[in-house]
Amino acid sequence: MPSWPRRSRTARPAPALDVQDARGLPVGDVRDFCLQAPVDAALLGEHVEALGRFSFYGDQLWSVMADGRLRGLCWTGGNVVPYRLPPGGADLVAARLQARRRRYSSIVGPAEDVLPLWALLEPEAPPPREVRADQPSLAITRPPLVAPDPRVRLSDRADLDVLLPACVAMFTEEVGYSPLTAGNGYERRVRTLVESGRSLSWVAQTDYGREVVFKAELGTVALGVTQVQGVWVNPRYRGRGYAAAGMAAVVAYAQQHVAPTVSLYVNGYNSAALAVYRKVGFTQVGTFATVLF
Repeated sequence: MPSWPRRSRTARPAPALDVQDARGLPVGDVRDFCLQAPVDAALLGEHVEALGRFSFYGDQLWSVMADGRLRGLCWTGGNVVPYRLPPGGADLVAARLQARRRRYSSIVGPAEDVLPLWALLEPEAPPPREVRADQPSLAITRPPLVAPDPRVRLSDRADLDVLLPACVAMFTEEVGYSPLTAGNGYERRVRTLVESGRSLSWVAQTDYGREVVFKAELGTVALGVTQVQGVWVNPRYRGRGYAAAGMAAVVAYAQQHVAPTVSLYVNGYNSAALAVYRKVGFTQVGTFATVLF
């Protein structure tokens, strides 16, 4: 019988990657890609859902493509938010970011995306204020395990006189500098969250006057996920259980009126906050990382 030469089994080369403007892709395809891990994608989810409306300018949302298929995303607005970058994708995104020579306030997202990207950017980047490499990403889809505090309600414009100082105090405590040093953008952000029904607080008349006891914001809402940000208890009232009951109220409101999944991320060293969130019923679903400039 004739013998036939065997085909050599050589590895097929990986498809070439390319970074493109995601606005050229079908919105449904991008959204479906994010829905593979919606909690991981929460930070850029609002931008994805805005694609069909073209509500942002320039090529701020990048797609990493291979063979015409979407393999990764990266938001590059005021901050950088990578999501599911494939092998080699971080190199392309880093090169494009370096070519832009823009300043960003942070790089934030899933640690598996942020840390490799930062390793590539670090040699040419300005020194960061801090690198937070371990930030547990938590989520809850069931009702809270703690009774919600009925005093926590939607904030309104009449609360802004005490709410803005509370937000500034939280930001300063968390990041190390006042957000008001960068102009009035932060104040606009707080006002927008209040006016859009995404700020919850307990404002009380106390011996110190009218003040915020507890507050939190629904920072991003997209892909069936609400990501809670800015959780804060007035230092005068810490250690009284207000954080757990307040967060339970936030979860209950968000699940009833906004989205079925409520998420947040927290610094891994903040054992007190982690204990509060677990008491409410949050479980860890991933790990985030943040590089702060």
